[in-house]
Amino acid sequence: MIVSASRRTDIPAFYSQWLLKRLEEGYVCVRNPMNRNQVSRIRLNRETVDCLVLWTKNPELIIPLLPRLDAMGFPYYFQFTLTAYGKDLEPGLPEKTHLAAVFRELSRRLGKNRVVWRYDPVICSEDWTIPRHLETFGRLAEELKGAADTCVVSFLDRYRKIEKKLDQLGLRPPDSREREEFLRAAARMAAAAGMELETCSEEGDYPSLGVRQGSCISGERIEKITGRRVTAAKDKTQRPSCGCVKSVDIGMYDTCAHGCVYCYASRSRELIGKNMGLARPDSPYLSGEPDGREKITERDMPSVLGEPVR
Repeated sequence: MIVSASRRTDIPAFYSQWLLKRLEEGYVCVRNPMNRNQVSRIRLNRETVDCLVLWTKNPELIIPLLPRLDAMGFPYYFQFTLTAYGKDLEPGLPEKTHLAAVFRELSRRLGKNRVVWRYDPVICSEDWTIPRHLETFGRLAEELKGAADTCVVSFLDRYRKIEKKLDQLGLRPPDSREREEFLRAAARMAAAAGMELETCSEEGDYPSLGVRQGSCISGERIEKITGRRVTAAKDKTQRPSCGCVKSVDIGMYDTCAHGCVYCYASRSRELIGKNMGLARPDSPYLSGEPDGREKITERDMPSVLGEPVR
């Protein structure tokens, strides 16, 4: 099983102690996002967990804990989102020069093949034009030169739950011309910094621009990290243009305090505050405790690693 931690929240930033405790105790309880009373109890041990994919915008607090994770023997890598947006769009994040230094530190510890840079999402507005994006992308690429082998790019999605907020702020996805302009130039900048540019869940003839369709939960990357073939199939629960292989997400929506205005995983500040207040490092649930109404199902997730890569 490949564990995603998490597309739903920033576990390394806010719940790193909880994650380590779950791995040490060997199981986690995950509520169904559509029905909180449906709970999956998932075994987390070296026989079941083939690789951890850690999604974050600020891994600073988990870095001192990585020796504990390494001692348990779990293979892992990071998807690290680092844009140039300020407090207007990403109010809960530190200054980006600081995060770039954190990125380089993480890469020094793990190697550039285990820290993927995400410039995600690309948003257009009166302030954020494509020329400005290219200026900031180029600066970040230079700062991260040698610290990553891949940069993943995606464009703003107008999820229904955030459409009103986006319109109020004048935020929109780039149009097709703007996308091509950005990707063509960004691919050159990434290559100059020793990185390959990939898209995430985007449709278009971008290979002609030097950009390949990527997979964030990447069988290819996991094979390089583990030295064994990945037998997991494509994840059919994701969008058709997503190249990820199947994984199990152990996160929970409405538990991230970064406050990014474009986020699809958070409904309100009040709900986030409530859920984070109910989080306990020693609980099998990321937030809250069982109330007796849960239907708990043991999920038997076998290994997806095959023969050694030759």
